[in-house]
Amino acid sequence: MSELHRITVDPLQCGGRPCVRSLRIRVKDVLDLLAAGASREEILEDYPMLEAADVAAVLEFAARQSDHPILRVA
Repeated sequence: MSELHRITVDPLQCGGRPCVRSLRIRVKDVLDLLAAGASREEILEDYPMLEAADVAAVLEFAARQSDHPILRVA
């Protein structure tokens, strides 16, 4: 089941960057933590307002953003 509904974009919040449930925690912030080696559990401890499904939504959002077709012109 998709969790993308947890990702919000508001032009008046965080410069219009994607956030988790309008909490002013940007998708990029969570991705940076994961890339730096933080576990889901560590992130949830450090950000108690986040839920496990929020981290899943961030990963799903990132995966969908990186999945685009490459069109080649002959």
